[in-house]
Amino acid sequence: MAHPFYPSGNPRFNHVAMSLPADQLATENRADLCRFFHEVLGFEEIEVMTEDRRRLILSCVHWDQFIFLIAEDDPMRCPHMDHYGFAVGSLDELKGIQERAETFRKSDDRMELIDLHMDDQGVVKIHSLYVHYLLPMTIEFQYWEFPEPAAG
Repeated sequence: MAHPFYPSGNPRFNHVAMSLPADQLATENRADLCRFFHEVLGFEEIEVMTEDRRRLILSCVHWDQFIFLIAEDDPMRCPHMDHYGFAVGSLDELKGIQERAETFRKSDDRMELIDLHMDDQGVVKIHSLYVHYLLPMTIEFQYWEFPEPAAG
């Protein structure tokens, strides 16, 4: 049944925006960000939108879902565990993120990882992990597992 405010379907993630110091969007630092997002998450720089020391946009697999990074003189600051989240379609996909993050961390110890863990709520098991690399906000990835009810 459709929600009365959204008869065409549920709203979904479109983008998250964060401000950074301009130096963080300079060529070398931007390359570090792009390498992490590509190697660990499969996200790609939208190169036609890049402006050195000004803007970086990372496509989150599809062009209409993205991370928008912009230079500001007074950049974003937040507590370390402030985060935004993505849902994945399988536990194997979540495990893949974990494995790629562990591999990446061997070459760059600035990447932080809170390992895969599970919160069992009975009707749903929420599997999640957190990755943090150079940006103000951490990213959480989740897979929601709905156990089959016991045959009765």
